[in-house]
Order: sequence, then structure tokens, then C-alpha cells
Amino acid sequence: MITTIEELEALYAKPGAASLRKVAHRMTPVYRRWIMASRFCVLTTVGPEGTDGSPRGDDGPVVTEIDAQTLAMPDWRGNNRMDSLRNIVRDPRVSLMFMVPGSTSVVRLNGTARITADADMLARFERDGAHPRSVILIDITEIYFQCARAILRAGLWTAGDESAALPTPGEMLKEATAGEVGGAEYDAEWSERAQKTMW
Repeated sequence: MITTIEELEALYAKPGAASLRKVAHRMTPVYRRWIMASRFCVLTTVGPEGTDGSPRGDDGPVVTEIDAQTLAMPDWRGNNRMDSLRNIVRDPRVSLMFMVPGSTSVVRLNGTARITADADMLARFERDGAHPRSVILIDITEIYFQCARAILRAGLWTAGDESAALPTPGEMLKEATAGEVGGAEYDAEWSERAQKTMW
């Protein structure tokens, strides 16, 4: 097992200049264009129980720019576990990985976050009378694009639809609860339930 940074660094070449110089510490015109095109990201947080990666999506930009140093992400309806939110309250460090369908680039943003339930902030995200319960405010530490090789290797946007053979959420829930919850009925009701509770 590798147990020191020195052992680790000995396995890899030094990073190239481009990989070090691509980092911005605030929104720039080019990174702004990319992030505002993203309707989906993964929000990563850390807390006493460990790490959490949470998919976040919207039908427009997944975040809103407050200023060049600050982004806002509405916390729309979900399962009320609040894993990410609990972590942010206890440890503000966050990472976001922004993706755009068809692009082999991923843009990563690292920073710190706060949660607000300020009425004016919630009202900024009003959708047909619905408001998020809270808004995550993200203070930017660094922004940079990731190497495209992972997306290319996976054929993420070029492979065909491979979802037909996957277990369904109902099947996973049924397995996790020894048949007490889930199954075909859960799957059959999910689409209508999601549409009614999207916002």
C-alpha cells in the first residue's frame, strides 16, 4: 500500500503547465459561459459520517451567479434526507462537478458553502408559486476543467442507452428492505409522483 505523498508522487509524472495554469479563483467570462450551460452537477460534501455526492439538476442553469465569487443553488424537492445540507452545516467544504450533455469536458468548482432560508433569496427561484426550502450559497475557491479522458473512455455521451437491463429503484428498495417496501408498485407510481413534486 502507498502510505506517503512521496511514494505516490514517485509513481506519476509531474503535472504539465496547462493542468496547473487552468485554475481560476472566481468566475471568468469563459468559465461563466460553461457553468451557465450546465443543467446538471454533482455536489460533494464532507461531514462526520463521511462524504456525500448528490446529483443536482434544473431545467436551466443548475446554479445562479450572485457575483464573481458566489454562486447560489436552490435546494429543490428531494427525499428529505438532507445528507449534503447536514454536512454543509458542520463542514462548509464543497466540490461541484458540472456536466453538459455531449461535452467531454467536466468543470470542477471547489469552495465553501452556506445555507440560507432568506425569503428574498428563496423568491429569486420561484417556480409557478413553488419555492425551494433553502438555497446553498457557494463561495468559490477555485474553478478548472477536468481532463476529458474519463468521459471519452466511458463513452458517456456516445454509447447507446444501456438502462434497460438495470435494476429499477423499486427493485433496489425491495432488496434493501427485505420486501417490506418497493417493488413493481413503487416503480409504476414513481413517474406520476415525480411530476407532481418536481418543484
